[in-house]
Amino acid sequence: MRAVLGTFTTGVVVVTAMGAEPLGFTCQSFASLSLEPPLISFSPARTSTTWPRIREIGRFCINVLAHDQAELSERFARPGIDRFAGVEWRAGPSGAPILAGISAWIAGELAGEYDGGDHTIVVGAVRALERDPERHPLIFYRGHYAPSEHWQAWPVIGER
Repeated sequence: MRAVLGTFTTGVVVVTAMGAEPLGFTCQSFASLSLEPPLISFSPARTSTTWPRIREIGRFCINVLAHDQAELSERFARPGIDRFAGVEWRAGPSGAPILAGISAWIAGELAGEYDGGDHTIVVGAVRALERDPERHPLIFYRGHYAPSEHWQAWPVIGER
């Protein structure tokens, strides 16, 4: 199943929140869910020790990583370290960290949670969002990050 579904290209996000200290984890299971009302979805693993702490806070920020931030993705996926050590960020509308240099961010509030087997399906209500049109997203495909040099040939798509 992993091999077949790995042929589906995904972006990579870091879900953050502000508790007594900043919290965050890497997530590839992220999607836009609804435009009206504005909803997003992501699915942390049931084994996540960070998601229950963010759930308790109820507010979070989805940081869409940029093409040159694979190292940041790996950092926030690693257990047992201070994931924010040396990482530049600023507080978003709800206080949740917005990481420096990202492609986009979405501030949200927990709207619902559903069983998803070995993952939890989280639905979030979008409260604010912003993008940097000059920053392309980090792409994950067949177990690897897409090399950032491929993005140099891609045009930046403007507003419609």
